[in-house]
Amino acid sequence: MGILYGVGIGAGDPKFLTYQAVECIKKCNIIAIPDSGTGNFVAYDIVIQAIPELTQKEIVKIFMPMTKDKILLRKYHKEGGDIILQYLENNDVAFLTLGDPSIYATYMYIHKIVEKSGGQAKMISGVPSFCSVSSAMGISLTEGDELLHIIPASYDIECVLSLSGTKVLMKVGKSFQNIKQFLLQNENKFDCYMVENCGMKTEKRYFSLKEFPEYTGYFTTIIIKDKKVNEKEGLNYDRNTRNKTKRIIY
Repeated sequence: MGILYGVGIGAGDPKFLTYQAVECIKKCNIIAIPDSGTGNFVAYDIVIQAIPELTQKEIVKIFMPMTKDKILLRKYHKEGGDIILQYLENNDVAFLTLGDPSIYATYMYIHKIVEKSGGQAKMISGVPSFCSVSSAMGISLTEGDELLHIIPASYDIECVLSLSGTKVLMKVGKSFQNIKQFLLQNENKFDCYMVENCGMKTEKRYFSLKEFPEYTGYFTTIIIKDKKVNEKEGLNYDRNTRNKTKRIIY
């Protein structure tokens, strides 16, 4: 049998593709891409900018709808896995996935199905969207002993904000209004950053909660950092003792 490769293509800019990803895509004649049913094939549109010969390869669309219905998801994952297994009988297959295949990627369901069926599946890491976002904004994700939490935006926002350290909300989309409202109620506690369509031609950056728009799309990432006390060291002159003592200005 051939080998299934889960190829992370990065966050949106074709320049995020690694040498390893490019080599793998070029050597595989069968390219699998996720099909959400919207008619948009974002992963394909990104890769073809870096690898024009993609048009000469066989493209296999794997239907993966955006639903939380576990029964439907199992059905479509199994169907997708069966399709991939058929191609693996005689070919290697590169499955394109945005960001990194290990981070909330639907590819992993296919990966597990192939392995359980006795096939080989390997992963090629890509640049995660939240790393691209932090670079675009010029901020760090973690410093010192800070914790980092990577969370789907559909998660309970109140629970998310109770976590210490940096919070990254991925695939914001439909949850945006609720998230924004809750952040506004707690704006004195957090510094917030947001990027829409990171790495794409339609990328937009927001450096504070006040800049956030009314609506946003699926490919939006929000970084929430705990506000740090701004400490400045000053000198307080004690008139009685004539001694200089340190004070902290907050």
